[in-house]
Amino acid sequence: MRGTWLNVATVVVGGTVGTFAGRAVPTDLQSIVLSGLGFVSIGLGIKLFLPSKNILLVAAALALGGVLGYLLRIDAGLGQIADLLRQTFGGSGRFNEAVVTASILFCVGPMTILGCIEDGLKGKSELLGVKSTLDGFAAFFLAATLGPGIIASALVVLVVQGALTLGAHRLAWLAEDAEMIAEVSAVGGLMMLGIGLGLLDLKKVPTANFLPALFLAPLFLILSRRFSRRMA
Repeated sequence: MRGTWLNVATVVVGGTVGTFAGRAVPTDLQSIVLSGLGFVSIGLGIKLFLPSKNILLVAAALALGGVLGYLLRIDAGLGQIADLLRQTFGGSGRFNEAVVTASILFCVGPMTILGCIEDGLKGKSELLGVKSTLDGFAAFFLAATLGPGIIASALVVLVVQGALTLGAHRLAWLAEDAEMIAEVSAVGGLMMLGIGLGLLDLKKVPTANFLPALFLAPLFLILSRRFSRRMA
C-alpha cells in the first residue's frame, strides 16, 4: 500500500500548506481560484465521459445510482462523517463541503482504480505516484479556498484506496477490460461535472448520492454483454 500512503501524505501536506496560505489570500482572489478549479473539474469530467461508447448504460447507471444513493442517504451520511471529523480536528466555514468535494475528486477516476490494482498485484506505485503529485497540488489550491476539510479527506482516500489495493486480486479482471474502465470513468466524469458546478456556485448537486452508479455501470455492462450473446 505504498502508493496509497504516498497519496495520503501528499493530500495532507498539500492541504496543510494550502490552509495556511489561504489565510493570507484575499476573499476575491480565493473566489477566482475556486472558479478555476471548477472549470478544471468540468473539463476533466467531460474528458472522462467522452470515451464512453454506451451512453444509455451510463445514463441508466447514474439515474438508478442516484436513486439508490438518495434512499441510502449517502450524501447525508458523508456529511455526518464530515461533521465528526470537524468536531474531532476542528474547523469551520466550508469544512463539510471541502471533505465531500475532495473525497470525490481524489477517489473517482481511472487512475485510482488502475493505480490501486497495480499496487496491490505488483507492488508498483508509479501510477499512484503520479496521482499523488496531482492530488497534492489540487489539495493545496482547494485548501486555500475551502479550508482544512481538505486535510480530513485524506482519511477517505486511505479507506477507499486501501480497500481497492487490498482487494486487487478480486479486481484484476477490471484492469484488463478497457471498455469497463471507460464506462466506470464516464460515470465518474459526470460526477466531477457535478463537483465543478458546485465549485462555480452554479448548482449544488448531492454528488455523493451518485456513488452507487460506479458499481452499477460495470454490472449493467456485464448484463448487456450477456444479453447480446444470447441474441446473437
